[in-house]
Amino acid sequence: MVIKVFLASSSGSTAIKKKQQDVVGFLEALKVDYAQLDIACNEENRMWMRQNVPEEKKPANGIPLPPQIFNEESYCGDYDTFFDAKEDNLVYSFLGLPPPPGSKEAVQADKADIVENGTHAEETNAEGNLDDSIEVPVEERNGDAHSKEELAQAADEEDEGEGGEEEEGEVAEGETADDEATEEETAGDEAPAEEEEAVEETDEVTEDTAHAEEEEEQEEADDDREEEDLQSEEEEELRQLEEEEEAEVQEEEEEDLEETQEEEAE
Repeated sequence: MVIKVFLASSSGSTAIKKKQQDVVGFLEALKVDYAQLDIACNEENRMWMRQNVPEEKKPANGIPLPPQIFNEESYCGDYDTFFDAKEDNLVYSFLGLPPPPGSKEAVQADKADIVENGTHAEETNAEGNLDDSIEVPVEERNGDAHSKEELAQAADEEDEGEGGEEEEGEVAEGETADDEATEEETAGDEAPAEEEEAVEETDEVTEDTAHAEEEEEQEEADDDREEEDLQSEEEEELRQLEEEEEAEVQEEEEEDLEETQEEEAE
């Protein structure tokens, strides 16, 4: 089986070039046999690719873009489905190829098979049947795990154990009462500690909040100061411009006055 990757060697799209390089580079890293089919220089490849991409996989305009991947005549998918399979360690399944032994995908497949069949592979023989070589105790196979003597001995032990159980029950009740009292004392000691921790956490939160408010106020004050400085600079520039304009007007008036006086003198 040969994997066919349909590419456009002279594509003007940087995104398409990157996707094509990603697919080809990953297949080479996996040492998968594949063939590159150029649709830019070969009209036959272009028509074959468009005709064999399933209709439901085509975009809205009906023209699939490279890269498109096939296993012989079977359609595998485009770049997006290839990328999803790569992220899920399912590239071989995506390509329709058996995963090599020891690969992540092969391990996942073995686990899935174990879960599906409910048995471990090492417990089955080559034909898939349970291995009869696993030893099973004779008692478990026959169902006669206990003899009559063992049953009688168990009955005697039960009788002897009844008296001891009563004593143990009384002792256990006393121990339980002591444990409950100890737990109540411990709970009483833990409650103030928890209250102290809660108060400390509240104080920390209050301090953090106050610190944050101080920082905000400081930032606002800095912003106000910057605005005032900027406004002062603008006012100073405006004043200087006005003074320069007044000086120019005054100079022009003086020049006009001198010209008038000279004309009158003549």
